[in-house]
Amino acid sequence: MNIEKKTAGPRIALVALPESTPAAIYGLYEVFLSAGRTWEQLTGEPSDVPLMTPRIVTADGAPVETAYGLAITPHEAMGEADIVIVTDLVLDPDRPFAGLWTRQIEWLRERYAAGATVCSVCTGTAVLAEAGLLDGLEATTHWSLADLLRHNYPEVRLAAQKILVPAGPEHRIITGGGATAWEELALYLVARFCSPAEAVRIAKIFLFGDHSEGQLPFAGVQRPRRHDDAVISEIQGWIADNYHRANPVAAMVEQSRLAERTFMRRFRAATGSTPMEYVQTMRIEEAKHLLETTEAAIDQVAIEVGYEDPNFFRRLFKRRVGVTPARYRQRFSKLRLLGGRG
Repeated sequence: MNIEKKTAGPRIALVALPESTPAAIYGLYEVFLSAGRTWEQLTGEPSDVPLMTPRIVTADGAPVETAYGLAITPHEAMGEADIVIVTDLVLDPDRPFAGLWTRQIEWLRERYAAGATVCSVCTGTAVLAEAGLLDGLEATTHWSLADLLRHNYPEVRLAAQKILVPAGPEHRIITGGGATAWEELALYLVARFCSPAEAVRIAKIFLFGDHSEGQLPFAGVQRPRRHDDAVISEIQGWIADNYHRANPVAAMVEQSRLAERTFMRRFRAATGSTPMEYVQTMRIEEAKHLLETTEAAIDQVAIEVGYEDPNFFRRLFKRRVGVTPARYRQRFSKLRLLGGRG
């Protein structure tokens, strides 16, 4: 992977305050740093999405002792940024917010006026409300803070039942609900500023979403095994364009010009799988891509990837992926829409 040749993406400032909890700050940092990098490292599949540049910032660039006693050492002081995120805070409901974040609020207003996208997670919405950035807009927050925000900031149209609320011109104000809403926010921002396809990859890497069905729905094809068998390498290139053909294994043997038994042995030694397993992997990965990115009927997806019997395709997909094609589409296709919200 050649990081130097990738396009520079947005600069993201993750704001550490004395009231901050560290989990979302570090979680967002890792996710944004992974965009455009980690999937390629894990699978070998090239990615040309812009690389995000996350930075943890404080008012003056000095470390800050956060709410749970863990000091956060920032990368730098508050400065230029294309995206600003205030994460969840531990707040005293009996202590007025006025005066708590004077320098940060001035900077948030400056960044927003300069065109930045300003976001909050969970109780971090209080900072955006105190800054006046939410006046007249719909916003969400953690349920425990909802009544307090309604009382203190009546101009904010609070929708605490929602997990993620993009609002304002060009959706440059985004608020998230509960503490783990940072995951939804991360996927939204990756979809919007990198690509929806990269958001799907990030969801798979970090297993974002419902885990009740296990890890298989999130799994991708691992980086191909390296080997020195030139004939098998040539066949692998041929399969990439012809996996949907009928009787692919017989065609592979013919293309290799090897005896069938010799081909089978060399293919397994080189790739770690049988030719049919390899073809099925290619077909299922393409089916997953079609389910993520198109609205084609599942029967049509089956035919496009090489299965004339849609029922067999459904059974095979469930066995390999852990969920039905319909459930897989339901889980991941919504990320395709996120890129259009901005």
